Amino acid sequence: MSKRRTDAPTPFVHQEMFPLASDATRYRKLDLGGIDVLEAAGWRFLRVEAETLRALTREALRDVSHLFRASHLQQLRNILDDPEASANDRFVALDLLKNAVIASGFVLPSCQDTGTAIVKAKKGDLVLVDGDDRAAISHGVHDAFVGLNLRYSQMAPRTTWEETNTGNNLPAEIKLEAVSGDEYKFLFITKGGGSANKSLLYQETRALLAPDTLLNWLDEKLRGLGTAACPPYHLAIVLGGTSAELALDTAKLASTRYLDTLPAEGNARGHAIRDRELESRVLTLTQGFGIGAQFGGKYFCHDVRVIRLPRHGASLPVAIAVSCSADRQALAKICSEGVFLEELERDPARFLPEVQTGALSAEVVRIDLNRPMRDIRNQLSGCAVKTRVMLTGPMVVARDIAHAKIKDELDAGRGLPGYLKDHCVYYAGPAKTPEGYASGSFGPTTAGRMDSYVEQFQASGGSFVMLAKGNRSKAVTEACRKYGGFYLGSIGGPAARLAKDCIRKVEVLEYPELGMEAVWRIEVEDFPAFVVVDDKGNDFFESVTKPVTVMKRDK
Repeated sequence: MSKRRTDAPTPFVHQEMFPLASDATRYRKLDLGGIDVLEAAGWRFLRVEAETLRALTREALRDVSHLFRASHLQQLRNILDDPEASANDRFVALDLLKNAVIASGFVLPSCQDTGTAIVKAKKGDLVLVDGDDRAAISHGVHDAFVGLNLRYSQMAPRTTWEETNTGNNLPAEIKLEAVSGDEYKFLFITKGGGSANKSLLYQETRALLAPDTLLNWLDEKLRGLGTAACPPYHLAIVLGGTSAELALDTAKLASTRYLDTLPAEGNARGHAIRDRELESRVLTLTQGFGIGAQFGGKYFCHDVRVIRLPRHGASLPVAIAVSCSADRQALAKICSEGVFLEELERDPARFLPEVQTGALSAEVVRIDLNRPMRDIRNQLSGCAVKTRVMLTGPMVVARDIAHAKIKDELDAGRGLPGYLKDHCVYYAGPAKTPEGYASGSFGPTTAGRMDSYVEQFQASGGSFVMLAKGNRSKAVTEACRKYGGFYLGSIGGPAARLAKDCIRKVEVLEYPELGMEAVWRIEVEDFPAFVVVDDKGNDFFESVTKPVTVMKRDK
């Protein structure tokens, strides 16, 4: 059979890069006006008022900050029902379900990092807007973040070296695509810093496209994701792409399940495909890591999406992205019938089982933080790595900017403040405090950003008990072994539950001008955590981040 020459031209046939099946999303109709149909010159146009875009955006961001998809909540329930799940897997899953129930009250957002607002839209060429689309969408983002109990995280550069918080969480990331038709379709996402930081790009070669080679490569790279982005993850892997940018953008979309209906097989014209068989193999791979849902077990990932894209023959970009426990996105559309927003789950309590918390972990140690630091350290010294602890009493809260300021004071010879010597330090930053509450959503931030300070602070007599999420560097483990310190891992994700059930009092201790980055003193009760690094140099994550060679399949 003769083969066509690779340089021979082929007839033009338009090929959509992402041929998705028809939309089967469940929507609810919003009570918004500002839409009508206009006929002119034989064409039928959909006319939309800018205020409608603004109102839709605000409503969508309100929903995604407080509600989840039912499918995501069902996956958490599945962990509780799985006899192969570890006790720690089940404890994390139950805490995340409780958090979802609290967040659904529309007071405390599901995560304290209420994220960067991202809006991806497809605007039909027969849709007319009486104003600036981006300005209207941005206004809706502003309304949501200013009017709700959300956190402002966007930093505006004043110079290359200086920046300031914008005070309203703008700018948003808004991408509009022109398509044919008379509908306006949207994907609203709020992306926290922890999961955004795990968007990874690798420039590889064709040699990676062999099953065993790829799985061995993924074994190393996926372990490196760690737990700082709050697993269990919705993991997306993209192989190929006409550019690095397309690979990364596709990975983000795949992590939201936006591309689930892609076909399984390609053609000679080059559209995206989804490889479900490879997804199953990668999911099995991650279940063997031992990382689990943050503190050991099976559920490092809920699910995996693998998308294969066309590529330039000399390039193979590979993109990896995750959607974390704060799995926040919703579809929307505007058409002649009205304005519609994806129906998220408003009764997450139906996914809660009749489970006694005490049955979820074999050992729970209660730590009284009112005692001298010496006594707290002595008690922790008797706890093995992975031990679940409950913390009650005072602690201080300090993160990136506060640590930098404290280091400057230390370098200037003024010593370490007493509060870092006397108390456990929690790496976190709260969302706004609702009226009548002691705290806004107040979950942990990524511990690794404070790694560079630990050795110096512990050598100066402080930071002996640290609390945050995610894994630490070898330097932190060594410092804890040398100076007798501990790192406790908090569950990443249940910020609303921690605020409602565990945090009793919050007050500014130092640097009030830093807003949520100030040093805080808080009182906690039964605050859940796990021993991750101990004073003997043991590190839970060290045993689960070493890659293993994937066995080759029988030929």
